[in-house]
Amino acid sequence: MSLPHSGSSTREHNLAVFIDLENLAQGYVNQKKTRFEILKVLERLLEKGKLIVKKAYADWNRYQAYTAPFHEAAIELIEIPRRSQTGKNSADIRLVVDAMDLAWSKPHIDTFVIVSGDSDFSPLVSKLKENGRHVIGMGMKGSTSELLRDNCDEFIYYEDLERIEEDEQKMTANIQADLPERKREAFSLLIEACNALVRENHEVLYASLIKDTMKRKKPSFDESYYGYRNFNNLLEDADNKALIDIEVSPRSGTYVISRFGNKEHKPRPKKPNVAPAIGGPPMPPVVSQQPSAQGFPTSGSQPSPAPSQAGHSGAPRRPMRPPGDF
Repeated sequence: MSLPHSGSSTREHNLAVFIDLENLAQGYVNQKKTRFEILKVLERLLEKGKLIVKKAYADWNRYQAYTAPFHEAAIELIEIPRRSQTGKNSADIRLVVDAMDLAWSKPHIDTFVIVSGDSDFSPLVSKLKENGRHVIGMGMKGSTSELLRDNCDEFIYYEDLERIEEDEQKMTANIQADLPERKREAFSLLIEACNALVRENHEVLYASLIKDTMKRKKPSFDESYYGYRNFNNLLEDADNKALIDIEVSPRSGTYVISRFGNKEHKPRPKKPNVAPAIGGPPMPPVVSQQPSAQGFPTSGSQPSPAPSQAGHSGAPRRPMRPPGDF
């Protein structure tokens, strides 16, 4: 069975990412962890949209170990030398200037990501929101200011990314080991994309939406490389191997995923916000009221007959003819 692909149900967001490496690295040292991994951050942000701008600010002579992985991730490295007198650098103000310049000059960028826990960025967050931008913050739990965290539209803790990675590894471990390596790779990417959409609160997992997410996570993804004529064939094969359950959407006529791994994903029914249809419960009878002798209405009294016209006292009135009946 071959079904047509439907368009994406939501508009894709364009993100600009600004990384204050010195703040993150210091927070990592305070928690006695080995190293900050930028790829985990970018993989999580790819679930939210397309990464248009990526900039990192630091004195790179002090953080040479991060130069290679940041460069491989296509992040622009902004050199901010440390001042010998104060021991500080101007990374904060440079980041703020670049973010505001981008907000004014690039209206198609609708989401700004501040990867830092420094409370000094709270005014920047407020100004970006004032200009209609969605702001996401990211930082370490032990070094993030509550002022910055609560001012952002969303805030992601780096420690949660490690938990997400562990959960996905457990879920993809259920894929049959006897499958060819290419198919295991395709199915793992499929499960990761479904997880990403659920994290972003998508109620219906359309086939086109899943494929868009897979291509953001892996731009070189092409179902033909894995031996499938189209993306629907890949979904049907995964369904036959009990990795997912697919259904046909009555609205779009395309595939939607109702289960992946061990997670059921049924869209929540929406309450109709319409007026009740004709033929509903009958309205209560209207009780007519007649003024009493004291001038107040009495319950249950019958209306008095209309006063008769002059010259017809006591005689029944002739009914009126309907319009056009001559």
